[in-house]
Amino acid sequence: MPYLRVETNVELQAERRKALLNLLSTRLAETLGKPEAYMMVQLSSGVDLAFAGSLEPAAYVELKSIGLAETQQLSRFICGLLQSELGVSPQRIYIEFIDIPPKYWGWNNSTF
Repeated sequence: MPYLRVETNVELQAERRKALLNLLSTRLAETLGKPEAYMMVQLSSGVDLAFAGSLEPAAYVELKSIGLAETQQLSRFICGLLQSELGVSPQRIYIEFIDIPPKYWGWNNSTF
């Protein structure tokens, strides 16, 4: 049920995108304590994205899940990972956390 969307102006080749998708899925599932079988990750690279009037590397991240807690810890984790993998400074990353009630998260003909 966790959904992570990352949009960045950093250009990545296909193989690098695939590797990063797998890394994000695995590491975030571990961090959230959720089965990776429920993880969904979307990565858009090379998008038109300006931050603070600059085209330097930047990212917008959206994390939706049931029962999000410890968002400060999650922010450190996500920023650290994007800094090490993409070279994006944490000062150039916005993260939107969305805690969704189980009845509003549908899957497999039902809800959680």
